[in-house]
Amino acid sequence: MRYLRNPELKRQLLFSLAFWAAAVCLALLFLPGGVVCAVFLGAAGLVQLLFWTAFTVRRYRRLEELAAEADRLLHGERSLDLRQYEEGELAILANELEKLISRLQEQSQRLQKEKVYLSDSLADISHQLRTPLTSLNLLLARLPGETDEENRRRLVYEAGQLLERTSWLVEALLKIARIDAGTAVFAQNRVDASGLVQAALEPFGIPMEIRGQETELKLQEGAVFSGDADWSAEALGNIVKNCLEHAGEGGRLWIRTQENNLYTEFVIEDNGPGIDPEDLPHLFERFYRGKQSFGTGVGIGLALARMIVNAQNGMIKAENRPEGGARFTLRFYKGIV
Repeated sequence: MRYLRNPELKRQLLFSLAFWAAAVCLALLFLPGGVVCAVFLGAAGLVQLLFWTAFTVRRYRRLEELAAEADRLLHGERSLDLRQYEEGELAILANELEKLISRLQEQSQRLQKEKVYLSDSLADISHQLRTPLTSLNLLLARLPGETDEENRRRLVYEAGQLLERTSWLVEALLKIARIDAGTAVFAQNRVDASGLVQAALEPFGIPMEIRGQETELKLQEGAVFSGDADWSAEALGNIVKNCLEHAGEGGRLWIRTQENNLYTEFVIEDNGPGIDPEDLPHLFERFYRGKQSFGTGVGIGLALARMIVNAQNGMIKAENRPEGGARFTLRFYKGIV
């Protein structure tokens, strides 16, 4: 029998046979009617040995089946039924193995999703970088043969815009990667809400003047929150940039701040065409560009803004104004929510 190759079974069987033989010999030597007692003990011992052997073989067969099912799992089979093991410690072992299998399957599914997500993200990043770089190469190829000074200036300006766009895209992607990896450090300092709004608007001063855009501010004096000023200015700036692009020539922005006992709130509104209802659930997804997309946006500014706000115990919401246009609401909470 293959089970006798098991050292444990060998020791148990030898011990049982030795004990049985010793009992029979003692019965023959010391008990009255020793032959009858010896026969009875021998028969009882043999029956017990047969029962022990049957139960042991059955238990080891179950263990073999359990090991075989675990091996099938390791080779890719996903559906294993361990409910058939209903006896004692073997049932406990099967139950613990089932828990382990469930956790391994969950981890495998999560890793597969992350693999697909990483592949899609790399494809999106590659596409987003390739577009401005291709345009830049075409512009640079035209420059040497361009004799008209005005056209040369225009090409140089467009090349500069493409370089600026590529630089911003790379920086934004690096920031997203840092937040994803958990290596981004967010300070917990006292941030003045009015100063944050001014810092977010500063880079857009000249473009707003050229396009005839205006901003109306309603900032609560003394409103503050605990967070990172630089990261928060990045988030607010990305929202302002989105609103300015949608407001268009001569557009208008409204920005207001307020602080209460629960949170400090920033509300940014524009008088653009608003957000398509189909886009609202996906607006903060990476590389998502809605039906009302304008300019050269690539769909990561709002995603980065949400990541920054969420990392600082905050929330961000987008909706349409009843009067028309979009409204973004940022809240930085004073406690854990």
